[in-house]
Amino acid sequence: TYAHKLNLTAGWYFNNCICKDHCGNGKDQGETDESCYVGDVDALVQLGFDSVKLDGCGNQRDLNVWARLFKEAGKSIMIENCHWGGTVPNATWCPFNFYRTSGDVVASYASVLNNLASTYQWASKNLSTPGCWAYPDMLEVGCQHGPHGDKDPGLSEEETRTHFGAWCIVSSPLTLSHDVNNDTIMDQVWEVITNPEAIAINQAYAGFSGGPFQTSDDFVVFPSVHEEDETFKVPGWTYLYKPLNQDNTKIAVLMMNSNPATKTLKLDFSTIPGFKCEKGCQVRDVWARQDLGGFDDSFSVAIKSHDSAFLVVSSS
Repeated sequence: TYAHKLNLTAGWYFNNCICKDHCGNGKDQGETDESCYVGDVDALVQLGFDSVKLDGCGNQRDLNVWARLFKEAGKSIMIENCHWGGTVPNATWCPFNFYRTSGDVVASYASVLNNLASTYQWASKNLSTPGCWAYPDMLEVGCQHGPHGDKDPGLSEEETRTHFGAWCIVSSPLTLSHDVNNDTIMDQVWEVITNPEAIAINQAYAGFSGGPFQTSDDFVVFPSVHEEDETFKVPGWTYLYKPLNQDNTKIAVLMMNSNPATKTLKLDFSTIPGFKCEKGCQVRDVWARQDLGGFDDSFSVAIKSHDSAFLVVSSS
């Protein structure tokens, strides 16, 4: 295929909610007949695709059947389970490579926080692991003025950093969705989406996929994106962590400020779960890609509204 000539992989999209997939009698009835799946799998393999997104519309939603037929076809296919959190793995079952934990995200800070939180329970149950990642939907960096009007305004520079850093630290697949042919947008987000240290944190795995460990007692209220006249609240600040090595001497930390104003936030090293730092800690700024020096017990930093500090803390 053309993509392969460019040294890229290519994917296809089944069961999407705009045109849906119709088999059987063409009325979203009878699509559970395995011949419907077989035809789609054969076409995907013959056309040389490498991955598939399986949405939750239409009736072809049996992920066991999809996975079995791809295996029988003899081609390795990366499977995205996009059932909006309705089909999730357990300790012995995960016939897909990553799975949606939420409804659709939109380009607003409130939506980003709402979808991010949907990954926390799966990390805490150790059900977001290599080959079976929890996924709070695609990235909205560089996306502007989406279909939800005032609730879908696009992200500021600060919110873009927080969004990308949050998806990195919870080990989410990093699926870009902005217009990559728009040079203006690409220039705006390039330094964030190509940050090698952020991507390395995303790709690392040392037994825990990443999640929150400390939040403020105060809350900030945001309007619900998908429900009219409804709101939801989040902590004024949230700290997330992810171990980067097996002996817990190197940890990524994301300090997110959801307050409407700049806040000076303090990270006490002793509060980071499992972290070992006995004779002072070294702190590195992931966004700036520079070392900040050694600190004994804590690290404090002023963080703008909706911005974040993305750190790697390691034992001296």
